Formats: sequence, structure tokens, C-alpha cells
Amino acid sequence: MRIGWLAGPATAAAIVLLAACGSSGGGGTNTSAPAGNSGGSSSSVIVKVKKTDAGTVLTNAAGFTLYTFQADKGSTSNCYGACAQFWPPVIGTAHMAAGQNINGHFGTTTRKDGKTQVTYDGHPLYTYAGDTAPGQTAGNGINQDGGIWNVITTSASGAGAGASSSPSSAPSSGSGGGGYGY
Repeated sequence: MRIGWLAGPATAAAIVLLAACGSSGGGGTNTSAPAGNSGGSSSSVIVKVKKTDAGTVLTNAAGFTLYTFQADKGSTSNCYGACAQFWPPVIGTAHMAAGQNINGHFGTTTRKDGKTQVTYDGHPLYTYAGDTAPGQTAGNGINQDGGIWNVITTSASGAGAGASSSPSSAPSSGSGGGGYGY
């Protein structure tokens, strides 16, 4: 296996974890960061906002940060195979947690395998295997699998959210906005 990037301690631990999982039917899903990745379009994914070191970001119900991938073309995912093992797609349909509001909109896109992936403002969403605890943003700004991975920073209101957020700490390679970094 050839890896074209340097692995830090958290990423190295994720690699060991993924290697240990092998092909046990996990389908590339990060079991430590459940994101509603276990089914087809009928899965409901609860999304929350959380203050992190990268600003106020979108997370799944378990508090794991959600990411976008710069190499995705519109709402079409370009993350499959080994990429999807490190960056599990968020599968299902998304709904905000009760009492929380954001300015963006959720939607869906159909992956090559027929599963329905959650989108935010037209961008497919993923979790990151290197985030081993809620609120971590270890994947923010990583250049891997042909593009930059970014947290989604947002101005949000409701339980656990601030009235505004800091910009994404990811390097921007174009017209930034909304923490996408592109």
C-alpha cells in the first residue's frame, strides 16, 4: 500500500484501527465516529453545531466534525475506496438537532454505489477517521486524495452554539466562504 502523505500520531492510530478492521463488513465506516453511515436513503442523520479550535462547526449527533472535500465536483462525490475508509461519507438524510439553526441547507446526492449521501449547500459531507473524539478537527486543511479537506464553519444559534464563528483555519485556495476554503 502506498500512502502519498505524512501520517501524524492520530492518523497513524487511525491507519492501525482501519487495518485491524479489515473487511469485516464495515464498509469503510468509521465506527468511532458514527455518522448515520449504515444504510440507504432512509437513515436520518442528526446534525449539530459545536465550538471547536477551528470555529463553530457542523458535527454529527455524536459530536464528530463534518468535512467537505475540495475535489468533489458540485454535489458529486469523488471519494471512494481507500479515500472513503479515511473519510467516511455521511449516508442518509440530514436534519438539524432540535433548537439549533444554521444559514445553510441540507440536501442529498446519490453515490456510485446507490447510497444517498448528505450534502450541505451542495457539498457532500464526510467524517474523518483521524478524529478519535468529539470536537476534534484533525482533518481540517489536509491535502489528501487529490484535494483539501475542510471543516464547515458556520454562524449558528441554539444549544451549544455561539452567535458567530471564527473562519476556518484551513488554507484557502480560491474564493473562500462558509469555511469551505474554496
